[in-house]
Amino acid sequence: MNAIPKKSLGQHWLHDEATLDAIADAAAVQSGDNVLEVGPGLGTLTKRLLTRGAAVTAVEFDPTLAEKLPVALAGVAGGSLSVVHEDILQFDLTQLEPGYKVVANIPYYLTSNLIRVLCESTNPFSQAAILIQKEVAERAAAKPGQMSLLSVSAQYYCDVSLGVVVPAELFTPPPKVDSQVLVLKYRDEPLFEDVDTKQFFHIVRAGFSQKRKTLANALSGGLAIGKDQARELCEAADIPPNQRAQALSLDDWYALYEVVHQL
Repeated sequence: MNAIPKKSLGQHWLHDEATLDAIADAAAVQSGDNVLEVGPGLGTLTKRLLTRGAAVTAVEFDPTLAEKLPVALAGVAGGSLSVVHEDILQFDLTQLEPGYKVVANIPYYLTSNLIRVLCESTNPFSQAAILIQKEVAERAAAKPGQMSLLSVSAQYYCDVSLGVVVPAELFTPPPKVDSQVLVLKYRDEPLFEDVDTKQFFHIVRAGFSQKRKTLANALSGGLAIGKDQARELCEAADIPPNQRAQALSLDDWYALYEVVHQL
């Protein structure tokens, strides 16, 4: 199947066989798996998933590609294919079999929202391999000192690691930056027990709301509380009030949550 990439949709075609195999390997796709593929495009990765014997639900936003894909892959033996023309952010994940896997080669602007939607679903995936901008993948896997709202969100729900780096020249047309596979393994058990996730992330978002300010000052503005109270909350959680949000670990955020939650 041939198609001209649409710049408005951030389309970049990937044909490199080793990289396509690496993406499927990173999601541990094998025969009998149910796989959600986001943005199948020309179907180069889809074909590999099918030959591995997976039942693939491919969600494609481009109506032309969504129409052509079943025809283009009609002769591929192995698994089964269902193509859905829809915005993945509006797709009902609860219709998928529990424990499904995710593979995706997505435009960069979609990354944070897609990870949030996948992780927060009442029917979460088991493992995902998402090909995204290298810098964003590194940010999602960052350690304390370089944390962000994205890394806290991803690591709260998942064990996060980095897969292969994919140079820009392997795409058609080449994007301006290199890409990397982000590997997400959904946690079998919650990282922390009895957490109100809505309140937890309300606190995290407050902490990251003013990145150049100290944690206490950011919490003061983000939670609409006095600066003295914000400092007291940090101290009660055994966190220096003059820290920046990016320095905190998941355990630190949980300690802060427990203090706020008990108010």
